[in-house]
Amino acid sequence: MAARDRDAFTEFVTARGPALQRAAYLMVGDAGLAQDLVQEALTKTYIAWPRLRDPANAEAYTRKAITTTAISWFRRRSWSELPADHLPEQATAGSEDAVSERAWVWQALLELPVRQRAAVVLRYYEDLTEAQTAAAMGCAVGTVKSQVAAGLAKLRERLGDDGLPLDLLTTGR
Repeated sequence: MAARDRDAFTEFVTARGPALQRAAYLMVGDAGLAQDLVQEALTKTYIAWPRLRDPANAEAYTRKAITTTAISWFRRRSWSELPADHLPEQATAGSEDAVSERAWVWQALLELPVRQRAAVVLRYYEDLTEAQTAAAMGCAVGTVKSQVAAGLAKLRERLGDDGLPLDLLTTGR
């Protein structure tokens, strides 16, 4: 790879790395696994960098690599429970309800099948369009619509019909 391409790739990783890490974390629910996922996706992007016609599409390429790699990992092995490296810090006074509600939504999201979770994360957390989500997932727009609908239905079933507080997952963005 030419030095100019390496510099452009480095700028891309520096600028978009944290956003890619957040998306990966929401898909897999584990910080270490998310780091591995992003690293693998960035390796694939680095290899493909000279072939990318427009470096502005690098983020879409990397998101697709993250999504498809996460789905393949979950197909290979089932992760229903993930160990925690450390206990969460104590909540500050007055924030118990918000922390409890966020944990409740987070747990429900983690219980979704991986394709539904990826579709919900990409549409509502990453705020991608249906077409962008379909491109990231490597599927048709209709599949995105059905995966999002099924995911939201399961979340409503678990969380109640009062509306989904999906904004709780985006706090601290």
